[in-house]
Amino acid sequence: MTRLDRLPPQALVIACDARKALFLTNAGTAFAPSLETREVLEADDNPPTREQGTDRPGRMPDHTAAGGGTGPRSAMEATDLHALAEDRFAAAVAARLAERHRREPVGALVIAAPSRFLGELRRHLDPALLPVVLAEFPKDLTKHPVPEILEAIFRH
Repeated sequence: MTRLDRLPPQALVIACDARKALFLTNAGTAFAPSLETREVLEADDNPPTREQGTDRPGRMPDHTAAGGGTGPRSAMEATDLHALAEDRFAAAVAARLAERHRREPVGALVIAAPSRFLGELRRHLDPALLPVVLAEFPKDLTKHPVPEILEAIFRH
């Protein structure tokens, strides 16, 4: 998206990653913004896939072999349980954002998230929010203090 040169009053800024989402509001003016934390969502514990599942990937008959499946068998890709949990958290963040928008319409929205998470969040975003998205930043800013998040979105 385009470079951000101002942030409207009461604009909502979401800084999120696969474990945490910060909902921030501009309590200042468009040209002298001041972010305040309104809400923090945290994902449930999401250990690596190797710690979540112990089953080996399944195998299926290779249908290209003569005899209709009596020959070699192909391995199936293992399910990435860690990635599935991250995707569920993206859906939960999008649902929370939609709920906030229904309760109190969002006039402007800025989203900062790592690329993969941003793509997943976009996939779940309520279509009513699409017109109010001012900017998207493919960066993980959740570990930064709030003033640095503000600096980062204007510097990007």
